[in-house]
Amino acid sequence: MNFTRWSARLPGTQRRAAAQTDPTVDPDRRGDGSVPAARAEQLTDEVPPVPAVDVLPVRDVLDRVPALVALVHGPDHRLAYVNDAYVAAFGARDLGARAREALPELDEPGLFPLLDQVQRSGRPRTLKSRKAPDGRSYTFTCTPVTESHNGDGRGVLVFATDVTDHAEAATRLRASERRQRETAVTLQRSLLPQELEEPDDLRVAATYHPGGTEAAVGGDWYDVITLGGGRTALVIGDVMGRGVRAAAVMGQLRTAVRAYARLDLPPHEVLQLLDGLATEIDANQIATCVYAIHDPNEGRLVYASAGHLPILVRDEQGAVQRADEPTGPPLGTGGWIHASGSIPLAPGSTAVLYTDGLVERRNEDLDEGIAALERALSGATGSPQVICDRLVRSAGVTPDHDDDVAVLVLQHPARKGAEAELFRNAALDLLGGVEAAPRARAFASGVLTSWRFPADLHDLGVLATSELVANSLQHGTPPMRLHLRRTDRRLTIEVTDGDDHLPRRRRAEPGDESGRGIAIVATIASNWGSRRTPGGGKVVWCEFVLPKP
Repeated sequence: MNFTRWSARLPGTQRRAAAQTDPTVDPDRRGDGSVPAARAEQLTDEVPPVPAVDVLPVRDVLDRVPALVALVHGPDHRLAYVNDAYVAAFGARDLGARAREALPELDEPGLFPLLDQVQRSGRPRTLKSRKAPDGRSYTFTCTPVTESHNGDGRGVLVFATDVTDHAEAATRLRASERRQRETAVTLQRSLLPQELEEPDDLRVAATYHPGGTEAAVGGDWYDVITLGGGRTALVIGDVMGRGVRAAAVMGQLRTAVRAYARLDLPPHEVLQLLDGLATEIDANQIATCVYAIHDPNEGRLVYASAGHLPILVRDEQGAVQRADEPTGPPLGTGGWIHASGSIPLAPGSTAVLYTDGLVERRNEDLDEGIAALERALSGATGSPQVICDRLVRSAGVTPDHDDDVAVLVLQHPARKGAEAELFRNAALDLLGGVEAAPRARAFASGVLTSWRFPADLHDLGVLATSELVANSLQHGTPPMRLHLRRTDRRLTIEVTDGDDHLPRRRRAEPGDESGRGIAIVATIASNWGSRRTPGGGKVVWCEFVLPKP
């Protein structure tokens, strides 16, 4: 192959050469469209002519280019030329040989199919940052060239730029981002509960899926908190943003929720406290959250929502209900009075709390995602963990999902047969005056005997009942009610009255005739507490852990 003939026919060469020899063309105008010939600094009266770029030998130019250049021609891509940089990188090559035999180093980057595409289409193609056998990375650009005016004898000019430094820098950057993500995921998982608390009356399961490798971890969290007296708090939330900062804010909010939950406040009051705390943590950081309380005596889920997605509840027949109202703004916005609502949770029901990663898709309306989750939940049966996994699969959550996903599933099982014998309730209205105390003791003694408690636990239960009733008769107001409840793990005794003043444990002086009742209850019981009721009044309770069989 005559390279001189090929170089003379590279694009633009013929036109420029004609302009140089045409006498009708002003010398300063020759090579119109290109840079005029450079002038040497005038040191003498006569300025020696300097050749224009257009007349420089193409081969000399390409040989001095630091990039790798090769020229192939014909349908079988026979090698016509390689420059000095190519020879220095891969050694001398036999001209006229097929490219597959002459340039085997182009096979690994995948350039041979590209040569065919460029020759057929007549358009340039580029492969970015491909590693060659010499261990270095190149960006290959293949440009079509023609041998003659009529387009016969097509060739391809291969131009390879060394981008090894850029590729290595990109690799280091990706590794750094991967380490940062792993750190955030580790922090996120360490801040989530390692094991969920197990309420007596509920079965619970939860799952967390971090976003894919291209998405930084978010601030999704969940928790299950046993409040005592058979009540359970359930919480799920989502801190807006990504990375370690979002995970750190999530950890602070989760810790605060557990602390506020111990105050046994209504859900909306817990969110009010969280709202103020979120503003103090970071005024620019907001989070959504739903906080719910389950009381086995009420058969419903009382909740408050701060901009979070609605709770879904499936009844025993498979009908799904959505808890839409009330919903306040996200935490951290301030100036909003949250409100509590409720949704039925009868025995046999299943409730689902979740974050937006489970239902939100870029090309779909959010309501469509929630509706799809409702359909999946309506047909979901089995244990909470089975339902949890099924909902995640139905939503199409994969390891490369672009958002975090947290799901919390709870079931209020319908207990039947022998299991139902382990869950009993008994209640007595405390009517009259001081004579209500002996009636309460007799009632408690009979109930505990029927439940076949050991003698020592029976006596402790009767004593605790007597002290709680006496405290209510002395400091409370009607209506008053005694409620006893047993599960497979504990005995709970509650006394309600119409006064909202909460008792506190105090040290009674030797001469005091009262003030020892709550101290006695706190000493003999496994746990005790009090809370205000929504309609006014209070509940004072204690519980005893049953011995394991």
